[in-house]
Amino acid sequence: MKHADILDFNPDFERALAFFQAQGNYAVSPLREVQGPDGYCILAKDETDRMGLGAFKALGAPYAVARLLGEAWFAKTGETLTPARFEDADVRLLAETQTFVCASAGNHGLGVAAGARDVGARSRIHLAKTVPENFAERLRALGAEVVRSGEVYDESVAAAISDAARTGATLLADGTWSGYTEIPKWVMEGYCVIAEEMRASFEVSGRWPTHVYLQAGVGGLAAAMAHMIRLNWTVQPDLIVVEPEAAACLKASHDAGKATRSDGPDSNMGRLDCKEPSIVAWRVLERCQVTYQTLSEEDGAAAAEAVTKLGITTTPSGAAGFGALCAQVPESSTGKDFLPLVIISEGPA
Repeated sequence: MKHADILDFNPDFERALAFFQAQGNYAVSPLREVQGPDGYCILAKDETDRMGLGAFKALGAPYAVARLLGEAWFAKTGETLTPARFEDADVRLLAETQTFVCASAGNHGLGVAAGARDVGARSRIHLAKTVPENFAERLRALGAEVVRSGEVYDESVAAAISDAARTGATLLADGTWSGYTEIPKWVMEGYCVIAEEMRASFEVSGRWPTHVYLQAGVGGLAAAMAHMIRLNWTVQPDLIVVEPEAAACLKASHDAGKATRSDGPDSNMGRLDCKEPSIVAWRVLERCQVTYQTLSEEDGAAAAEAVTKLGITTTPSGAAGFGALCAQVPESSTGKDFLPLVIISEGPA
């Protein structure tokens, strides 16, 4: 397979949407209108109550878990596993033999744990010292085994990779690197549902955003959203990728013309505090004509407070797009026609 093919991203977003529409706890997340600091209207896609997990990650790892179980089922039986079969005894018996391992800065681990629990599989989540203990407790409540591994996120990723190689568990990461690209694409495929929900709403209302702010850690959400927007949105907005100043690996990669680390201090935007980009996500963003903006720790914290006062309780990570918009209103904004969109990606920790 050519290198370009490995890094390509052509999601079967209709399959992902059909999968979630078959779930009893699926609902389209709200698209709210809030007021910006200068009085202009901001569209806010509210992911803070997504499928009981309170974050967009509920659409990623659980979908990948289901696809991986489907692959194992097909390898064993030669049959396609449909969503209606996930509760059947023979499928649950196979699921009990499956263990999914990942590293997490928070929400991805919740997605893996919930996805594994829902199908009857096991999960083991590696957390760095910087991840708050309340995340560890939430993971345990979902049935996951939690392992503290390393001082920072990169070290927990290395521990998860070693774990999977040693134990035979399935590594289910949301980042990509040389030699590991396909499973994270399924995670990103699940995220495409968010863009499709909004496209359907805008097609009805006719109120298309002029600017879309996409916060990024390794870049999976931002890349999935950018791909779908460029693929099938009738009216094309400006796309702004937002990263913490302390972890701007995608901007660094853009500036260098290749996937590049961006080292810095710990960020209070913990779910975005990723120093190494997903190589697939970075490649997708590079072809989607995005611009990059970094956010200070102070502006991230202020954004979380401001969005919470507007009625959507969130964190600096969840409010990063709002923070970037408030810190620097784009020059391309034009008075009454300016209609920015932000994603409030998670509820309170």
